[in-house]
Amino acid sequence: MTFYLSQSLPPSIKRRLKALKKLQLDATKIEAKFFEEVHELECKYQELYTPLYQRRQLIITGEHEPSKEECEFPSDDDKESDELSNELRTKINIQSNEDVVGIPDFWLTIFKNVALLSDMVQLHDEPILKHLIDVEVTFMPSQPMGFILEFYFSPNEYFSNRVLTKEYQMKCKPDEADPFSFEGPEIYKCKGCTIDWYKGKNVTVKTIKKKQKHKSRGSIRTVTRTVENDSFFNFFNPPRVPDDLDADLDEDTQALLTSDFEIGHYIRERIIPRAVLYYTGN
Repeated sequence: MTFYLSQSLPPSIKRRLKALKKLQLDATKIEAKFFEEVHELECKYQELYTPLYQRRQLIITGEHEPSKEECEFPSDDDKESDELSNELRTKINIQSNEDVVGIPDFWLTIFKNVALLSDMVQLHDEPILKHLIDVEVTFMPSQPMGFILEFYFSPNEYFSNRVLTKEYQMKCKPDEADPFSFEGPEIYKCKGCTIDWYKGKNVTVKTIKKKQKHKSRGSIRTVTRTVENDSFFNFFNPPRVPDDLDADLDEDTQALLTSDFEIGHYIRERIIPRAVLYYTGN
């Protein structure tokens, strides 16, 4: 329980509390600077991670077959390994043969394993996500701080894009109206991309038919219209955010953006760095 005693305190104590709050504000500004430098470190170390992620992608797609030395890893006991293999085989329908190239459905399996993403992936999305061969993150070092998620696809019958992007912008500055609410960098804006769907392949919309009766003549006609359809690929078409950061958003839009920001942050912070662990369910 919080007790607000300042109204009943002597003027001398109120004065000292103001001095403490001023010190707290200075500390908050230092904290903001700290997070800015952390972001700069992330940008620096991303260059070290990139070669590892590139090798990972080559193994996943089958462009590189790892050598004996590359496969030397202290595995679990044989029983656990067999159980894991059987579970994965059931999930992704891998046949027991040596002709399999790379690791099929790697990213699709990850998305289905992660609760935050699994609800987004519809059955009609799965054939498309089988073509997803890599997910990368690029950090934006300058102001505004931010990052770009890049989803790479092999040639497919659904759209012509080889890469789909989602950009997130972050602010790392205490709010002047409420500086003590600052807890670090905050995503405040995101931007998707245009998906160049081939004709009849856009899974983010669906066509519905509805019969209408003419009021005066009584005749019935069939009206066809296009409506939004649930799909993972709606992720690339987020709600628009006003340039004015102080502008109010309706509850539905705010809820969608909050969920979107959480998903983008999770992909960047957890899934990309630890992809194989989400694939195996570890």
